[in-house]
Amino acid sequence: MKPGKVVLLSLLFTNLCLNMFSQLVYPKTKEISQTDDYHGVKVADPYRWLEDDNSAETKAWVQDQNKVTESFLNTIPFRDKIQKRLETLWNYDKMSTLFKKGNRFFSLRNNGLQNQSVLYVQASLMDDPEVLLDPNILAADGTISLTGMSVSKDGKYLAYGISMAGSDWVELHVRNIETKKDLTDVIKWVKFSDIAWKNNGFYYSAYEAPKGDKTFTQKNEFHKVFYHVLGTQQSDDVLVFEDKAHPQRNFSAQVTHDENYLIIYGSETTSGQSMIIKDLSNPSGTFVPVVTGFDNEYSVIENIGNQFYVYTNYRAPKYKLVKINLSRPKAADWEDVLAESEHLLEGAAFCGNKIISNYLVNVTSKLYVHTVAGKRESEIKLNGICKVNALHSSREDNFALYSTVSFTSPEEFFYYDLRAAATRRIFKPNSSFRSNDYETKQVMYTSKDGTKISMFITSKKGIELNGNNPCFVFGYGGFNVSYTPEFRIDRAVFLESGGIYCMPNLRGGGEYGEVWHLSGMKCNKQNVFDDFIAACNFLVENKYTSHQKLAIHGRSNGGLLIGAVMTQRPDIARVAIPTVGVLDMLRFHLFTIGRAWTVDYGCSENKEEFECLMKYSPLHNVKKADYPATLILTGDHDDRVVPAHSFKFAATLQKNITGKNPALIRIDVNAGHGSGKPTEKQIAEFADLWSFVFFNLGIDY
Repeated sequence: MKPGKVVLLSLLFTNLCLNMFSQLVYPKTKEISQTDDYHGVKVADPYRWLEDDNSAETKAWVQDQNKVTESFLNTIPFRDKIQKRLETLWNYDKMSTLFKKGNRFFSLRNNGLQNQSVLYVQASLMDDPEVLLDPNILAADGTISLTGMSVSKDGKYLAYGISMAGSDWVELHVRNIETKKDLTDVIKWVKFSDIAWKNNGFYYSAYEAPKGDKTFTQKNEFHKVFYHVLGTQQSDDVLVFEDKAHPQRNFSAQVTHDENYLIIYGSETTSGQSMIIKDLSNPSGTFVPVVTGFDNEYSVIENIGNQFYVYTNYRAPKYKLVKINLSRPKAADWEDVLAESEHLLEGAAFCGNKIISNYLVNVTSKLYVHTVAGKRESEIKLNGICKVNALHSSREDNFALYSTVSFTSPEEFFYYDLRAAATRRIFKPNSSFRSNDYETKQVMYTSKDGTKISMFITSKKGIELNGNNPCFVFGYGGFNVSYTPEFRIDRAVFLESGGIYCMPNLRGGGEYGEVWHLSGMKCNKQNVFDDFIAACNFLVENKYTSHQKLAIHGRSNGGLLIGAVMTQRPDIARVAIPTVGVLDMLRFHLFTIGRAWTVDYGCSENKEEFECLMKYSPLHNVKKADYPATLILTGDHDDRVVPAHSFKFAATLQKNITGKNPALIRIDVNAGHGSGKPTEKQIAEFADLWSFVFFNLGIDY
């Protein structure tokens, strides 16, 4: 069929779809008289009442919105076909988090469509793995997930956390690995915590129990570190560390491999840590302050006696590895082991008497082997454009376990023999997706201010650049998070249908170090949106697609990105999908852990930062306009980015949209920010997402 005929049929199909829904009626959303004064500026907030997620009115509103959204999605003729194809694509063996502890190996595996991955244990890599913990039997609907775990040094016990309905709240349990039975230990109201074993117990971090019905919205304050002894009640746990003078600070505990030192990291936001260390072998010992400020990142990867190897970006925006002598902890006495280079050091790990480094070279992973003194000896060869997802090794073993992933191939695991300098693959998924039919290219484009931005473009090999291909652009751009090659099985259904999937490496992320991060923070945040808009324009100008065949998507901070882009440039795309987004930039800091984000966003309590926030806050920049077809996604149990962001944005958008495109919100019940979401719910959500995208881009599946 000729391209011209394809275009004509596509336009006819799209027009038919729009006519079918030109009379879409949204639920009536009550408005209240609520005005706030921000530094002399009056700002209305008529949908404030939607912030109360437990009120009968809000629950009724959620039901009414879901009914309208469901009625729209139900009319898409190929919705069931997309869901069935996703189920087929999803149904392959997966493995992650393969590591060794004691004399055993542990891994998370999923045989295809299990709602939650299962934790397995095996005596060696040659032995068949046995089920150690199956979260799927904890809830019939799969909404209880495994959230964090730690194996004791002797390999006898597993401490693990479970989360209900995707909440950040975690409940800790302990399992005897030999008998595969749980002990009686139960610890509640844990959040943002590590689990650090010492002897017959472990350290963890928790809050006081929330009051009343504010479990998912109450501001989290006064984080504390406790020590729990196996076989005792939580009420008997020892308070190890707290800071009564700074209620917003968070604390996490780490114990060195030899169990001789306790490290406590403190944080005020999502970036930067303090670090104190205590010698546990000295009963009268006190904490030694190594870092007292919060300007940089620090992570202890190993110690040899009182020599600590620390991964940090102190005076090194692209990170380095330093050695700190606890008897001389001042920064002036630190020694570089892996000095800062032109490329981003993502991490390092000891492997026998060597160090393996993980670098990000133009957003692609590279592994190198070094001496303990830091001299590079060799490279562990990887396959093309890929990302190292996991790297596990120890000073006791002469091998490393690592995984890689690409845009066209799911995660694979490898065994690296340090002595032989040889690599062998030990796990390859049996995915039905035809990876060899697709390719990924990396391009550089120019943003509004002249900055060069990297973007990955994945499509079928040999695709024709005719300006009419359906195109999907995903972005994030924040919190020093690096978005690198990744495999998302749901996107395969789009690629199979001739779609082009694109991911720009926006400023605000960590792909090129702290300078890249800083250039997208606070009053520089507009750079992130400009980078994304420039990516969309590049794709149109270079005939990959057109604005009418373009869909844009982002999650969390990426949801903010999409909300800002669509309100600034309603013409940029045909479809917009802001997911669990931070959309009210004036009040985000008032809920759960929101105040920690002020390091990236700023805060409306500060006049200068308020003025910057007000310019792009999606909720406050909705105006009468012809917006893209919009599907807002959120979860009713999201206690990271509370669903009120999405609720208020949806109500405001529905009031102001002037065109025929739908403005819908899909509110998942018993679902949180995304972590731990059951496979069944994921497939259902992605089926709706892709059905909405295909329908509004004029793709007849």
